[in-house]
Amino acid sequence: MSLSKSAYLIREGFRSIKTHSFMSFASVTIIMACLIIMGSVTLLSVNISALIDDLEQQNEMVALVDDSIPDAAQAEALTESILAVPNVGSVEFVSRTQAMEKFMSKYDDRLMEGIDESVFRHRFVIHLVDISQMAETKQALEQIPGIAKVNAHVEYADRFVRLRNIVSVVSLILTVILVFVSFFIMSNTIKLTTFGRREEIAIMKMVGATNAFIRTPFVIEGLILGILGGLLGFAAEWGIYTLLNSSIMESLTGSFVSLVPFRTFMLPLLAAYIGIGIIIGAFGGVNAIRNYLKV
Repeated sequence: MSLSKSAYLIREGFRSIKTHSFMSFASVTIIMACLIIMGSVTLLSVNISALIDDLEQQNEMVALVDDSIPDAAQAEALTESILAVPNVGSVEFVSRTQAMEKFMSKYDDRLMEGIDESVFRHRFVIHLVDISQMAETKQALEQIPGIAKVNAHVEYADRFVRLRNIVSVVSLILTVILVFVSFFIMSNTIKLTTFGRREEIAIMKMVGATNAFIRTPFVIEGLILGILGGLLGFAAEWGIYTLLNSSIMESLTGSFVSLVPFRTFMLPLLAAYIGIGIIIGAFGGVNAIRNYLKV
């Protein structure tokens, strides 16, 4: 295809957007709306997953050292054995003295009268890599010589894992449904746009224009509308997310929950919005005039 012919087809694509400005506006708006809905579902899933991950990090296991090891240095020497257990991420040793001081900081000193540090045990505070394997890790830790007991909230860990799996599956299903809905709505919107131009297409076919020559301006139009819809959808999503984040931080909820910073996924989200917009626009443009090319 010659350069002049390519330039003509590109100009026709832009001219068509200007000529049918109302339908172009409708197409961009629909792309924006669909992308914002899909993006909102995805960002909700990302934040829920981040919240669950944060809760996982706070979920600790406590391994109590056997009373037969009264010396703190000997007890701390068990650290290497604990770290060697699969799925153990980090270990913090807490001596009897430290355990008593921590206990006393929470309760009235009068409750501690007559109680010394011998009442407490040396212990290890353990963080796991994957809480779904907490039960297996607990059993492995209890097999270490010198470890008397391991306290772990296995039932809570199982609930976190189930919640994370449910959120992932629901998010995936909703995203797939919304993608198909977006393609369907966009395709029908462009079909409605081309319905008023069916006579123009028929005339071009009668004078010998090839299908590729007729189709190219529609594809270019769809690409432009898709990119524009993607950019505007991204800007709108950014604004909505920023306002929501500000509202949460200014409320009491901000003391317990915080959203993942938008800059964390800004570039992947922008690429996804533009990519999906281009695919929807190009597919809609090709699919919309398919029947009219059979004249």
